[in-house]
Amino acid sequence: MADDPSSPDPRRGRRRPVGLGKRAWLTTKVVRRLLRFIAWSRFVRVTVVNREVVPASGPVLVASNHISMLDAVFLWGALRRRAMAVAMAELWSWPVVGWLVRRLGHVPVVRRDAESGQQALEHAEWILRHGGVMLIYPEGRCLPSGESEPYKPGVAKLALATGVPIIPVATTGTDNVLPLRTQRGEHPGFDRSHPVTIRFGTPIDPSDFDSPEELLAHLRIHIESLRAESA
Repeated sequence: MADDPSSPDPRRGRRRPVGLGKRAWLTTKVVRRLLRFIAWSRFVRVTVVNREVVPASGPVLVASNHISMLDAVFLWGALRRRAMAVAMAELWSWPVVGWLVRRLGHVPVVRRDAESGQQALEHAEWILRHGGVMLIYPEGRCLPSGESEPYKPGVAKLALATGVPIIPVATTGTDNVLPLRTQRGEHPGFDRSHPVTIRFGTPIDPSDFDSPEELLAHLRIHIESLRAESA
């Protein structure tokens, strides 16, 4: 791996990924306890459905829709395993957040940069081959309610290259708790009165598909179906 976390190079050595190390494990325990306390206190009402489909061990891809900057916080907190996410590289320069994403071994990607995207996929594959859990948002960015965008092929390519199943997830309600700036209007920037639901779906076996396009189309149908169930 490169010394700069914003430019991971998994081809250098084969040591264990940072996110699967002891420091990441301790940090995960502390942060998740805080998130569970928030959920328990009902500061934000969070419901997690069908979390048990995530296996207790072995590599897994988790793919979800993306409607708010809070999505990764609630989805990552809903899991019972250490997990790493592909996230926008800007986070690595934010105070506190930058330290946390480095500590947890998340994978940065510069949006609309093909080379960075390829490096992120290589890094994600390295994590999967070490038995890790990868979180990916196939849309590639937060989308306002009612908008849609073609899924990026990365998650399908990873699944087909490694044979790792994809677990579809629908996240709903986070766009009401913390709307995108363009969607706030007269509404408050943060409104904890809205409930949040994280709904896990049946794992998708990539061996059932002949191409990334076919797999992506199936994944989108599943995620949209899960969103409809939570509506």
